[in-house]
Amino acid sequence: MKIPILYEDSYLLIVNKPNNMLVHKSYYARNIKDATLLDLLCQQLGNNFYPVHRLDRKTSGVLVLAKSKDFVSTFQNLFATETIQKKYLGIVRGFLKNDLTITTPVKNPDTQVYKDAETHCKSLKTIALDIPVHPYKSSRYSLIELTPKTGRMHQLRIHMNKVSHPLIGDHKYGDRFHNRMFVSEFNCTNLFLHAHIISFTHPFLSKKVEIIAPLPTYWTQLFKIFKWDLINS
Repeated sequence: MKIPILYEDSYLLIVNKPNNMLVHKSYYARNIKDATLLDLLCQQLGNNFYPVHRLDRKTSGVLVLAKSKDFVSTFQNLFATETIQKKYLGIVRGFLKNDLTITTPVKNPDTQVYKDAETHCKSLKTIALDIPVHPYKSSRYSLIELTPKTGRMHQLRIHMNKVSHPLIGDHKYGDRFHNRMFVSEFNCTNLFLHAHIISFTHPFLSKKVEIIAPLPTYWTQLFKIFKWDLINS
């Protein structure tokens, strides 16, 4: 598989990570033997790269990697000082009628300590389907935009579960009945969470960088079924 390159300069590489792919090997995914994103990029470009933030294995979208270990802390500081903005797209159960700010603390899996977390979510599109999903005779969904202000592990998935709008295809925090319906009706087992846009001022080049990661095919296929316009920006 060839990894799509969205941006490159002397300091960093920005890619569109495929869903269901590990960024790198980790203790939490020790049983997964597939090639990681870093493995594939090394084969593709002949260099090593260093992630400056996280994306879950099942999440697709924009990912920033430094070209040297010496650059990592400088780019990570953008996240620490909240001078970088990430926007995600998600499809969730139910109608998200109002914009929300979710501030439920999220547990750190290593320390088991809850840490402050903040997510802003905005409804973009909705659809009602004449497809029964237990315990109702129909089903409703929303396309949402998520803007995390913190970067806790599984934060967006946990937060959407907390407000009773779980992400479709989330087998840990989601709704199994709706997940099963998406498999039976749309032949889709994937998580509907995509890191869509990242924007920041480049710390070395002093220029504004805004990168948009195109949606995966399984998203665009569902947009056609739902008669939703594609989200390009």
